[in-house]
Amino acid sequence: MKKTLLALAFVGALMVSCKEKTEEKMEEATDAAATEMTETVDTAAAAVEAAADTATVKAADAAAAGAQKVEEAAKEVKEDAKK
Repeated sequence: MKKTLLALAFVGALMVSCKEKTEEKMEEATDAAATEMTETVDTAAAAVEAAADTATVKAADAAAAGAQKVEEAAKEVKEDAKK
């Protein structure tokens, strides 16, 4: 009977010990995953911001080029109207 109780106590101690180690590993894994996700989100946000900046510059350049063409066309129309 003593051996059985000692064996049960030993198994119980092992389970508690393993449970604590598992919880520690889970906490570490959770922290690592959270850190990785944060880095990924930051990287994606930076990429989106860069793309938005590039698009803004391209749109401004296109608008300026379009305005220049409209001015040139308006000058041609004025010259043709004078003739």
